[in-house]
Amino acid sequence: MIVLHHGWRSSASRRVRLCLEEKGLAYEGHVVDMANMEHHSPEYLKINPLGVIPTMIHDGQPLHESGTICEYLDETYPDPPLRPDTPYQRAEMRNWIRHIDSLIGNLIIFNWRHHLQKTASQWTDAELAEKLKNIPSKERQEAWLRVARKPYTEEERDTARAKLVAQLLDKMEEALKPSGWMVGKNYSIADIAAVPFVKRLDEEIAPDEVEPKKHPRVNEWWTKIQARPAFARAKFDPFITTV
Repeated sequence: MIVLHHGWRSSASRRVRLCLEEKGLAYEGHVVDMANMEHHSPEYLKINPLGVIPTMIHDGQPLHESGTICEYLDETYPDPPLRPDTPYQRAEMRNWIRHIDSLIGNLIIFNWRHHLQKTASQWTDAELAEKLKNIPSKERQEAWLRVARKPYTEEERDTARAKLVAQLLDKMEEALKPSGWMVGKNYSIADIAAVPFVKRLDEEIAPDEVEPKKHPRVNEWWTKIQARPAFARAKFDPFITTV
């Protein structure tokens, strides 16, 4: 049995859901309310001491880190394969995952202001201090402090946007040249790792950069990704809602 503790808008959660859907695997989903800090509750920290989402529990054993979860799923359920055939290409895939993960701070600058900032800004100083104590990661403590008290500026968003374009889209454009996929000749976990980031870039952060005139190979790749049945099943709903 597979149980997934996740968030609908969480980039890492979206990766794992996409992987599960590509594999055609049934799972029991539990949505973690980040605004109410459920991922830092004592109950959740028992299954994930890092206090991040997602956490997948398979046959009673918890796993975290989306790239690790996706590889585990591909090893455990090898059909259809989502890793390249050769050891070298699998190493390239892992390097892509690490590289994309290193850009998450630039995505947080845009993402957290929509659904977490309103809640965090209403906490008193005492409430904020108490909540920060329960966050294991210093980096995440700083991110919560920023959304609660010192929202990211437009200048910081411009810098983050430029990094995402240069360090993700530009690099993808070159990597996609040989086959239309990021590593090797087929769709892989490297592509899955990039999907939530490109979704946000296309949706809000830099939609003009995903257009054919700017990044034609990325645009073609993105069209193929969205046409895959698993993409719809993974529920990449709009990040910004009007409700």
